[in-house]
Amino acid sequence: MIGQETREVERKITAILKVLSDSSEPLGGRIISRRLKEQGIDLSERTVRYHLRIMDERGFTRSIGYRDGRTITQPGLEELKNALVCDKVGFVADRLEFLAYLTNFGLSAQTGYIPIDVSLFAKSDFTRALEIMKSVFEAGLCSSNQVAVASEGKRLGQTIVPEDNIGFATVCNAMVSGSLLKAGIPLDSKFGGILQIRNSFPMRFVDLIEYEGSTLDPFEIFIAGRMTCVIEAARSGAGKILASFHEIPMPSISAVEAVLERLKTAKFCNSVTLGKANEAVYEIPVRFNKIGLVLPSGLNAAAAAVETGMNVTTKAMNGVIDAGELRSFWSL
Repeated sequence: MIGQETREVERKITAILKVLSDSSEPLGGRIISRRLKEQGIDLSERTVRYHLRIMDERGFTRSIGYRDGRTITQPGLEELKNALVCDKVGFVADRLEFLAYLTNFGLSAQTGYIPIDVSLFAKSDFTRALEIMKSVFEAGLCSSNQVAVASEGKRLGQTIVPEDNIGFATVCNAMVSGSLLKAGIPLDSKFGGILQIRNSFPMRFVDLIEYEGSTLDPFEIFIAGRMTCVIEAARSGAGKILASFHEIPMPSISAVEAVLERLKTAKFCNSVTLGKANEAVYEIPVRFNKIGLVLPSGLNAAAAAVETGMNVTTKAMNGVIDAGELRSFWSL
């Protein structure tokens, strides 16, 4: 039986390992402490250094240089993968709520922070990837046509782009959650799933993973499992795309429609399906006095590239970015 004090230490170690795993360069206690605070975890620089010494002894980290820099080792990556699985149940739902809170884009001022999904492409593949993703954006199968591109060593959300890679950020559909939250409208995020398309119209969900019960992001799982047919959905109108399912309170329908319309005008929201009170949406039932809301994923473009055999690293819900750093996909 793990004692409460020991469990808290392990949680802190896991959090530090996660920060190190997201960085392509060694990090010291001060930077790690700062990045943990960005995630809502308050650990002082001194506390971080104490835990780094423990991690060095366990072989999870390795000291680099003279400035207290650390990198994560292979045993550290394995530990991060396996640590405290019971604590990670519901992690995805918590992450969605956290990103929604961080989203502060002002629909009137057109400034603020936008939640993003990040995909990493090899430099040599990126031009071909853009050609593949073009049809996906043309068909409106991503949450938005606004994107950001970063070269190696640059930061996108919580990711430092590795050497010989190009980072590609798309708007995460948590953008809708955050905008509704700021408008005082609660949104219950239920599932990430595979939505079947036929004759260019959504037909039904064929696979679902509940956010509350998952330790891994559903969209990353579906992409890694090659379970999508985004290219076919974009080109022929028959395929399978990534989409999320949410519920809103029935009395909020008018306010929700107003927020969605403003998001579309600001080009931060493409196709959205808003159901009717107490009625199933794409064969998914809703609770009493609730309305179903279905949003396409920002990772559909990356999924299309993966379908061609391209090696792509996807990072769903990978932090926020200043809206000023985004531009239209068509400007690339």
